[in-house]
Amino acid sequence: MSDKKKKKLSPTQQEYQKFAQDREPKRPIVLNCVRAFFVGGLICVIAQGIQMFFMTYYHFSQENAGNPTGAVIIIITVLLTGFGVFDHIAQWAGAGTIIPVTGFANTIASASIEHRSEGFVLGVGGNMFKLAGPVIVYGVFSAFVVSLVVIMLRALGVM
Repeated sequence: MSDKKKKKLSPTQQEYQKFAQDREPKRPIVLNCVRAFFVGGLICVIAQGIQMFFMTYYHFSQENAGNPTGAVIIIITVLLTGFGVFDHIAQWAGAGTIIPVTGFANTIASASIEHRSEGFVLGVGGNMFKLAGPVIVYGVFSAFVVSLVVIMLRALGVM
């Protein structure tokens, strides 16, 4: 809590804040970082294996194998979220599961599952992008700005 907020608290409230802070369980920061590192790495290794599968058996180039690899990872994440497995993995691994593709797929799938009782249009369709919507908007806007910069640089002959 910031010092500014502490000044507004009465002495009894400040005493309670200190009491609560002393009894708050300590978080195993190093263990959480190790778990996140290994789970995030494992997700990336699995994705690399899927990409190598596409390159070996379907003769995709490295660039072309990226799109189906991302799609397969998204499908796996959505299925694991639907079965309730991904939430347990994320609870244990923490930040290791928020690699952009898996975290994004989990966010959309979780919101869809949570609001399915409200119907497909107003429930699922209306609420699935509440958390992921800003990511999409800023991603599209950033791509637009970068495209404008590239067009201007090409027009000036720099690129």
